[in-house]
Amino acid sequence: MSESQVIGVGGIFLRANDPETLYAWYEKHFGLQREHGCFTFPPDAGPGLLTLAFFKKDSKHFDPAQPAMLNFRVHDLEATLGSLQAAGAFVDEKREDYGFGKFGWFNDPEGNRVELWQPLPHD
Repeated sequence: MSESQVIGVGGIFLRANDPETLYAWYEKHFGLQREHGCFTFPPDAGPGLLTLAFFKKDSKHFDPAQPAMLNFRVHDLEATLGSLQAAGAFVDEKREDYGFGKFGWFNDPEGNRVELWQPLPHD
């Protein structure tokens, strides 16, 4: 393998009006903990893969003014979206089901559209 080959995605970086408040919100609702000032996920954080995908600038998958979108794997899509909605987050009623899992969306406190993915169970 060449030293110049990419071997994975090292991080996802988003702009925020109030980073501290946004960190606290994700900590509260997802149980994430900061390490070295950011959220980290160990290589064995769960089944599945990390995806890097590109969308056309005018894609309706998320707001064209939003430069990036997070996607989190979850164990129970409906329970997670239900708890977010109960906490006052905007939850999109739309759901999609593919051969590799179910998807749903919500907006975080800064209006970022976030995708949740419930992968199919592994055999």
